[in-house]
Amino acid sequence: MAFKVTVVSTSPIDGQKPGTSGLRKKVKVFKQPNYLENFVQATFNALTPEKVKGATLVVSGDGRYYSKDAVQIIIKMAAANGVRRVWVGKNTLMSTPAVSAVIRERSGADGSKATGAFILTASHNPGGPTEDFGIKYNMENGGPAPESITDKIYENTKTIKEYPIAEDLPNVDISAVGVTSFEGPEGKFDVEVFDSADEYVKLMKSIFDFESIRKLLSSPKFTFCYDALHGVAGAYAHRIFVEELGAQESALLNCVPKEDFGGGHPDPNLTYAKELVARMGLGKSDTGGEPPEFGAAADGDADRNMILGKRFFVTPSDSVAIIAANAIEAIPYFCSGLKGVARSMPTSAALDVVAKSLNLKFFEVPTGWKFFGNLMDAGMCSVCGEESFGTGSDHIREKDGIWAVLAWMSILAHKNKDSIDGDTKLVTVEDIVRQHWATYGRHYYTRYDYENVDAGKAKELMEHLVKLQSSIPEVNKIVKGIRSDVANVSSADEFEYKDPVDGSISKHQGIRYLFEDGSRLVFRLSGTGSEGATIRLYIEQYEKDASKIGRESQEALSPLVEIALKLSKMDEFTGRSAPTVIT
Repeated sequence: MAFKVTVVSTSPIDGQKPGTSGLRKKVKVFKQPNYLENFVQATFNALTPEKVKGATLVVSGDGRYYSKDAVQIIIKMAAANGVRRVWVGKNTLMSTPAVSAVIRERSGADGSKATGAFILTASHNPGGPTEDFGIKYNMENGGPAPESITDKIYENTKTIKEYPIAEDLPNVDISAVGVTSFEGPEGKFDVEVFDSADEYVKLMKSIFDFESIRKLLSSPKFTFCYDALHGVAGAYAHRIFVEELGAQESALLNCVPKEDFGGGHPDPNLTYAKELVARMGLGKSDTGGEPPEFGAAADGDADRNMILGKRFFVTPSDSVAIIAANAIEAIPYFCSGLKGVARSMPTSAALDVVAKSLNLKFFEVPTGWKFFGNLMDAGMCSVCGEESFGTGSDHIREKDGIWAVLAWMSILAHKNKDSIDGDTKLVTVEDIVRQHWATYGRHYYTRYDYENVDAGKAKELMEHLVKLQSSIPEVNKIVKGIRSDVANVSSADEFEYKDPVDGSISKHQGIRYLFEDGSRLVFRLSGTGSEGATIRLYIEQYEKDASKIGRESQEALSPLVEIALKLSKMDEFTGRSAPTVIT
């Protein structure tokens, strides 16, 4: 089947600057004439010719509303730009970690390898006709495009005048596995639709001991619940947890992917994963019945995770520290040791303490998975994580929600290898966390999100906090005026990172107030929303005293919360008396 290339005239559209997570806007914005096309062409123009002409590209995502239309547009533009073949997940479904795995691991029938991917996702943001859509580009290492590329993309969006498209190319049936071939001016062009679960499951089985996890799941003493929040994780959950590991079908919750995520907010936290939270005994009212031993949830594109025990929440900061502390013993992939560990700056210092104790290389990086990717490509980091429910390892170059769940299952299987049979009580998630605190100390931690704040007011708040940092004695005077029972601030700064691999410098990565006892306040503007600004406030209190590690987080953190809100004048600048979300 032959196609022709048409060159369409266009003009720049304001506001197409991709953030660390790509370009995210409301669906209605993406549906504007030439909006998606301009961004896609700006991306093609930012890549070197060999990454486009004759190349193999992956085009897929979390299946949210508008994905099916967007995939067809990108296929037609790829054909017109001289791309040799496009790989598409069946029904456009491919999790962000699976895309990374496909780029890194998959070979076509002719030996072809992907050089990059357009990922269609707005991550943990809602989907539907009035909600969010997003697009980002990942490179040949499977990780997000670096700033050198995203900056070029943005510059190209400001000067674009035309884009080629194969308008007469018929829409490809993306509901059926198979290859569709076309002939264009530059030769053959193929679109291959495949089930990405095959590649992803194969990779997971090379990392974890599935037999030991299967044995744990077969025990009548161990119960499990997994909530995909109607995101793309559902496309992998049945295959992994039921078919491969033998879990009951009833263990899966909201595992049918939907374009609007069932009308929910696909963000795996205590606020939005309401059904799982209730089932695990953490809801406001008793649902009756005994909660499962282990629960987990994923976000829209399956790169984030939430880990729960029976009536027990594991903070993401604790989760990555516990995985790192147990990885060598519990996960075959790490049996020869860890190359190093890393966390994002706002994440609690729980991982730092593990790294120091185990004599591991440790890195503190800005928010954004590409910073971890650089360390991994250089062989400097094995396990990493961020407080925003993202955890991963060097098996791919994205965070990986299902990987984190399998890592926890592996730790539980290892701790219970002698307890599965007989009457011995199982070691629980809560047992593992409390033992970790007893060994390393506890990092009480919370995050306050103020979403859709007026961008101007958010900027003023941040400027106020930077100005305060010019005099630490003055800051301490304010602090002691609010709460006399809190340690002094020892230093304050705007976090800046020099990449040890490429020497690049990232400035203005968050405002920090560091206290003499190891406590921290961090303020950061987030770019993951589609409109307005989100102020994130991170509050951390470190406690080494074994007699004080069992307190309720709210109680332990209340003095620092009061200081953070008054020091920042949060109410005054934002008009908000309470955050949108607390995690």
